[in-house]
Amino acid sequence: MDPKIGKATPKDTKYVEKLEALFPDLPKRNNIFDSLQKAKFDVSGLTTEQMLRKDQKIIFRQGTRAAISAIYMDLEAFLQRPGLMADLQAFCQAHSCDVLIAMAIFFNTHNEPVRQLAVFCPHAALRTMMCEVLERSQSPSLKLVPLPSTHPNLQAYLQGNTQASRKKLLPLLQEALSAYSDSTKSPSGQPETLGVPGEQVDKELDRAGNSLISGLSQDEEEPVLPPTPMNSLVDECPLDQGLPKLSAEAIFEKCSQISLSQSVTTSSSKK
Repeated sequence: MDPKIGKATPKDTKYVEKLEALFPDLPKRNNIFDSLQKAKFDVSGLTTEQMLRKDQKIIFRQGTRAAISAIYMDLEAFLQRPGLMADLQAFCQAHSCDVLIAMAIFFNTHNEPVRQLAVFCPHAALRTMMCEVLERSQSPSLKLVPLPSTHPNLQAYLQGNTQASRKKLLPLLQEALSAYSDSTKSPSGQPETLGVPGEQVDKELDRAGNSLISGLSQDEEEPVLPPTPMNSLVDECPLDQGLPKLSAEAIFEKCSQISLSQSVTTSSSKK
């Protein structure tokens, strides 16, 4: 709720005040916040895969799939985890992701937020495209400062604009994926899928049909850990984003299923 952080909205303020009026015996705001913050940032004992899935979103554009994970610790310490590159590669393969963006946040000794960002991608062209879009961005300006990295497939940054949360970066990342897809279209006009076999493309179309029920950009498996609760209807909360957007492929697939079901029912009734 601190105005200096830039997250609280009039809607947040309205409902917090209502809760405090209904429950006068609640602890002070600072005490509640400190307890929740401590739990949210406690990643002790988690594997790299669990940390990446703890608070993760997926975006998909024209055959290219990206995972965006929040990391609640110093990125430089995260990059020193034993076997990290193998873990990141295994994570991308397990979730059919072409690129992984890790957004780290922690608080320094002065209780000030520090944001860092890393782009992991074995495909040099895609990694370069993602980094260029993020570095050139002016809306918002991320004020990225490159951090030293000994890993050839990973580019790390210190993010000077600490108010640029993941929600504000999602449009930039979607833009980067679209730009990359446009640059890799084959002469026939069809986009080339990056490191994704034909059967994987079919699986993506199946996911599009299933999204009518489960919604888009969600991991297909149940996460090992429950997701971190949202603390603001503005900060990436699905309750404030309306109904999920449906692709043409998803609608076509669903209509085909309905038509097939009706045909079978009609044939059975005639018999």
